[in-house]
Amino acid sequence: MTDDTQLPDTDDLQDHLHEVESLLARHKLVEDLVHRQDMPRHDLVEELVHKQNLNELRHKLDKMHPADVAYILEALPLEERLLVWDLVKAERDGEILLEVSDAVRETLIESMERHELVAAAESLDTDELADLVPDLPQEVVEDVFQALPTEEREQLRAAISYPEDTVGALMDFDMVTVRGDVTLEVVLRYLRRFEELPDHTDKIFVVDRDEHLIGVLTLEALLINDPEMNVLDVMRKDIVRFHPEDEAEEAAQAFERYDLVSAPVVDTLNRVVGRLTLVAVVDFIREESEAEQLAHAGLKEEEDIFASVWDSVKNRWAWLAVNLVTAFIASRVIGAFEGSIEKLVALAALMPIVAGIGGNSGNQTITMIVRAIAMGQVKPDATRRLLKKELGVALINGLLWGGLLGFLAWWLYDSASLGAVMTAAMTLNLLLAAFAGVGIPMLRQRLGADPAIGGSVMITALTDSGGFFIFLGLATLFLL
Repeated sequence: MTDDTQLPDTDDLQDHLHEVESLLARHKLVEDLVHRQDMPRHDLVEELVHKQNLNELRHKLDKMHPADVAYILEALPLEERLLVWDLVKAERDGEILLEVSDAVRETLIESMERHELVAAAESLDTDELADLVPDLPQEVVEDVFQALPTEEREQLRAAISYPEDTVGALMDFDMVTVRGDVTLEVVLRYLRRFEELPDHTDKIFVVDRDEHLIGVLTLEALLINDPEMNVLDVMRKDIVRFHPEDEAEEAAQAFERYDLVSAPVVDTLNRVVGRLTLVAVVDFIREESEAEQLAHAGLKEEEDIFASVWDSVKNRWAWLAVNLVTAFIASRVIGAFEGSIEKLVALAALMPIVAGIGGNSGNQTITMIVRAIAMGQVKPDATRRLLKKELGVALINGLLWGGLLGFLAWWLYDSASLGAVMTAAMTLNLLLAAFAGVGIPMLRQRLGADPAIGGSVMITALTDSGGFFIFLGLATLFLL
């Protein structure tokens, strides 16, 4: 990042996007006008105009942070996105590829030559490269491996060997370690030899002769204590440490609980192999949150909003198919009570209310349970307690709001019996929604599946079909 790189707030970022879109529109307009003109040396004039327009856009992109360039690339249609991508300086390709979404990264990588991809990868640190490797063509990965020094090559192999949801996949290898038997003055002289400290360095790891972790020296302790004191005398021994195989979610919870900025990662012999930083944890939490939101809506993965029609169809079809089946089942439930609806038309007007309120209540429950599971607050053996609590909430809400709707039904249709059926159906459907809202994610967790995937689709399907059946069944039994 250059010294004059701009770091805009949200409003400024929108302004930058608007300016880029305006420059692209002007570029296209001028190109079309020049192309239509019949003049001497037409090709030369067209080339000069082309370069003049693009140079202004290139200059603007050069001053922007890689994350902001990534934001703009994600907001542009494919043709304009690739035009802007070609204007980005080659040495910034790697940083920007890390910032864009997976879907957009795929389109950018497909547009790059092999040597461009290798150059972009070689500009990254080992831990950053580990994030990019899964998206690169195999031949590019092989070229990058061959170009790395032996130590970095082994670090990269280690980093990509861990699953995505573990600490090992998030850790970086850029850290500072010192011995405990030296003075703080020696440590200060050692640090002055660095051109810059690793990002987010708030502590230095203290190791013995065999690289075993024995403590941490905070920068605060380094600066406020007598330089003649030994590191062993001022270091902290109460260390929050992680292993590469630890779950990333548990590490994220520890960072929140203990207000950590960085923490050491050690192997089974307590030797320091890397460190975990707050930035990596925040990125993980954001990605998990986005994935959970997508999964809750039944989407397989993050989608490029300007992706091809076919790519979008492939991402969305699975749960739409499930929804189609469940909607068909709900329609057959209604069909089974056609005779009742013909005799009492009010049922057709009231039954969507029962199904809609049940779906809303079920989504509230499933959202709370999935969130609690993600935060590690709920274990499979807590199902019974949670179910008892949510059924109690559903019963109270059902009697309260169902009673209100029952009174309105009585008032509108002058039928106390219809009001009673409305109240009973609402209460029973909310109980069904509570049971499903707890049972679906807890069962998926017990089976080792993602509790969030498709929860919204399944709960809506169940409360729709169940709500129709309960309401129409009670009406048929007691009113007709």
